[in-house]
Amino acid sequence: MNNRTIEFFVGCFVLLGLIAVLYLAIQVGGARFFGSDSYTITARFSSASGVNAGSRVEIAGVRVGTVKQVVLNERFDAIVTIELPNSLELDEDTIASIKTAGLIGDRYINLSPGGGMPMEPGYEIVDTESALDIESLISRFALGGIDEQSD
Repeated sequence: MNNRTIEFFVGCFVLLGLIAVLYLAIQVGGARFFGSDSYTITARFSSASGVNAGSRVEIAGVRVGTVKQVVLNERFDAIVTIELPNSLELDEDTIASIKTAGLIGDRYINLSPGGGMPMEPGYEIVDTESALDIESLISRFALGGIDEQSD
């Protein structure tokens, strides 16, 4: 083999290696170039404490999506952007709740599907339940803020 042929094959090998590394980087990073197989919706909570970008979204204990973003709107509500697969069709009367995995575990969003009109991408869920604030409940109990009922 002459020098030109060897250089050509080495160049092809290096090029294939770079393409493979680029492909793996895109797959690990989750980037999409040829259209998306998911859509986003938002949910408005009075408190989204403990929910962060990357938190899981579940229906009936099955992970179906992820939280993309949590921001504060002008009325000081937490707006949570949720990414769901296109194959999942929810209804407009879906309820979003913030739940805790275990006693002191991570917070996640649980969706309870309804039975109304289909939800369009970009829809905002307003029927939400914020997480139970254990700290304020304990402090109210410790300071006597909870009234005891007597028979």
